[in-house]
Amino acid sequence: MTPAGPGASSAQATALQAGLFDFALGELVRQHRTSFPPLWTTESWAKLMIWLALNCGADGSREGLEAFAAAIGPHATARMRRLFFERELEEVNLKLMADPAEAQVLALPLEPAGGEGGLAADTLSAALEQVGLAQQVSTDPHSWVRHDSAVAIPWTRLASPS
Repeated sequence: MTPAGPGASSAQATALQAGLFDFALGELVRQHRTSFPPLWTTESWAKLMIWLALNCGADGSREGLEAFAAAIGPHATARMRRLFFERELEEVNLKLMADPAEAQVLALPLEPAGGEGGLAADTLSAALEQVGLAQQVSTDPHSWVRHDSAVAIPWTRLASPS
């Protein structure tokens, strides 16, 4: 990629700004997603969004927070939420997608592996414990549903949709 210099087009500059914005939002979410307990809840997600809004100059009123959410837009908000509720555990070749608005946690291998690979029951149980999900999902492998290389793990608590 060539740097945007004085002769760079407006479209190039806009694309670079959009890329920077997307990168910065992603990094903020990744760095602060464990800062707002209780983890793996819609309450934690809401706290992150309020923290972001206040740090961006929104007032704490309902209208101010709604204006902030509208300014971010649904696409960026959806991407941020996905990042907030995902964990990639490279050491065990595992990706966890655990949005409490979904009926179950989804575990996927990061890279294809022969057999169960990184999705063996003991590996999954250890990963759930490592990220703080073990108390909120079924740790009984018999309740898990396997779909090819993915594993669906039911929540043990009621998830509130958001």
